[in-house]
Amino acid sequence: MIWWKFELDCSSAAVWRLLHRHGWSWQSPARRALERDEHAVGLWKKDVWPQVE
Repeated sequence: MIWWKFELDCSSAAVWRLLHRHGWSWQSPARRALERDEHAVGLWKKDVWPQVE
């Protein structure tokens, strides 16, 4: 994305340092979504995921 937008080649470590320097961090959810259907996730992992691998 960085290359596509700015034509600038940089490593993931360089991106991490730049983000950290400006007070940013990697985004990750603090908790699971309330709408998550555990049964549907289990079925997907059992039926679909093995075909993807």
